Amino acid sequence: MLSASPEDIKIPFRFVARRRVYKELETMNESAQIVDPVSHVMECFRLRGDSEYGKEAVSQIEHALQTAFAAEQMGGTPQFVAACLLHDVGHLLHDLPEDAPDKNIDDEHEQLGAAWLYEHFLPEVVEPIRLHVAAKRYLCAVDSEYFSKLSPPSVQSLELQGGPMTPAQAAHFESHPHFKSAIELRRLDDQAKIPNLETPPLSHYRDHLTQSLIVGPAK
Repeated sequence: MLSASPEDIKIPFRFVARRRVYKELETMNESAQIVDPVSHVMECFRLRGDSEYGKEAVSQIEHALQTAFAAEQMGGTPQFVAACLLHDVGHLLHDLPEDAPDKNIDDEHEQLGAAWLYEHFLPEVVEPIRLHVAAKRYLCAVDSEYFSKLSPPSVQSLELQGGPMTPAQAAHFESHPHFKSAIELRRLDDQAKIPNLETPPLSHYRDHLTQSLIVGPAK
């Protein structure tokens, strides 16, 4: 499904029983130590951002920062930069093992991330995140050179994610209002896997995240 309402953006059924909102984050929420969404996101990266990014040569936080930095360099809006920073946050929210793809399991991180973010962040942030896997499937269907440039882990996950779109699926995807942003995010995502690349720190993007909230910063 490509268009979304709050009912559409939800935790995939098979992960309801086993999704991981880490104990540290649950405790943090229950004790109200962190009350605003931006700090919550940053704490999630602090706790889990050093984890492996699939089988790539960068960590989750390195990949997120590289994608956001590329978006900022190309003059992206604060909301697009925020989407690039957060596009893979769903990887930090489940309890699947690092080798889940080897076990033919798709973590559906794009849906998990969107479900975690949509109550607080604008659609300009959430929708490209929700659609960035579909964007890979689309590009594999319409761009003859795109597939050849994918990294081996991305090729492996493509099969689990449904493979290239059919012509009908691609045409439907093109009609989505956030189609272009999803494609732009996807292309930056594919490039953001460079070991030891210098980027601004996570704190640099606090303002981008704050400007992307539905109701503004917490008081």
